[in-house]
Amino acid sequence: MTPPTVTPPAVTPPAVTPSSDDRDDAEAVVRGFLRDVRSGERPERAGRYLAARVRAHQGRPGAEHGVVTRTPEDYADHVRDMLRARGPWTFEVTGVEASDGYVEARWRQAGAVAAEGSARRRPVVEHGWARYRVRDGRIDEYWIDAREQAAPAPGEVLRYTAFSTDPGGGNPAGVVLDATGMTDAQMLATAAGVGFSETAFLLPGPDPVGVRYFSPRAEVSFCGHATIATAVAVAERSGAGRMRLATAAGQVEVVTDRADDGTWRATLTSVPPRTAPLEDADLRGLLSALRWSEADLDPGLPPRVAYAGAWHPVLAARTRARLRDLDYDREALADLMARRGWTTVDLVWRQDATTFVARNPFPPGGVVEDPATGAAAAALGGYLREGGHVGLPAVLTVRQGEDMGRPSVLTVEVPEDPGSGIRVSGSAVALPAAG
Repeated sequence: MTPPTVTPPAVTPPAVTPSSDDRDDAEAVVRGFLRDVRSGERPERAGRYLAARVRAHQGRPGAEHGVVTRTPEDYADHVRDMLRARGPWTFEVTGVEASDGYVEARWRQAGAVAAEGSARRRPVVEHGWARYRVRDGRIDEYWIDAREQAAPAPGEVLRYTAFSTDPGGGNPAGVVLDATGMTDAQMLATAAGVGFSETAFLLPGPDPVGVRYFSPRAEVSFCGHATIATAVAVAERSGAGRMRLATAAGQVEVVTDRADDGTWRATLTSVPPRTAPLEDADLRGLLSALRWSEADLDPGLPPRVAYAGAWHPVLAARTRARLRDLDYDREALADLMARRGWTTVDLVWRQDATTFVARNPFPPGGVVEDPATGAAAAALGGYLREGGHVGLPAVLTVRQGEDMGRPSVLTVEVPEDPGSGIRVSGSAVALPAAG
């Protein structure tokens, strides 16, 4: 193989404004290149898609750690070398988008490499990103950022806490990045073994990616904190970006980013929220189980049932002291919630116009209380918008978990459009291994 020629790093690519036809043609070139060449299927076709000399930047624009110049023959040999080292592999393009004169692509490649000191090969997964420039029907420059890691074993459980940067805060969640082949019974048993309020199970495949959520007792349609934890777990392995999840409640988009201090953060956009009246009998049942009275309620925020992927009665306490003193009849509340299909009860106290303190009893999930509930925070945002209880657009802060020693912070963005989803943001960190 002819070694590539090393050239000095280049500057960040300038913006270009192509026509729609140019964008379509460029995207077709990149898709063909990924399908035929980068996939390893037909590396000898590199000359169909690559210019005679291609500048290949190692790293994203502005963060390159080297630049080489490749010919089509160089690139074909490069792919063959990768096949010998990691193949045979599966190669899946997870996104292609043309914008600003370039075509960005993402992929997932699964193969195996020889383990050090052993003839056995260990599974690895590469998550790749590249930005391509196409001129005269050929790729003449690209930037690439690919990260390889050990492939998660099917059913392997990761543990994260969401809505906190401190492992001692937030709401812990189990995350299974590859639940391929797991049955409902196995997922439920895994969630029960983990013991957290929910565990998320990803089902790798075409966009959008399937995901299911289980509490230790049952499957739930949507779980916000497990979604945040899952997105950060994926981002730590494949980089910041956007992913779409197919949940039982509908499609949910999640965007991840990393702060300068290394903290990972994720923002989910819920399904369109809605509310429904809380029947008088159900309100009486809730107050009785909570050991509250109607005098304990804030008259400015009337009780309703709210939905943004899961149903939650919303009860606003008149005082912080009332919210702090939570001592409910677990059996009675669990029975009422099971009959109505409610996930948690969202108990809130309004500290000021945009700050709420929340507590969420969760007896159906086998736990007394949730330290942070993303689905309930999204439902609260929809409730406040629909009832005209907040100026729009709004950015709210929900503090939760303080009274149980696991402080959590949820940022809730409420757009003005009544049909739009609610955005819920928060940090997540991996929990240290037990022992």
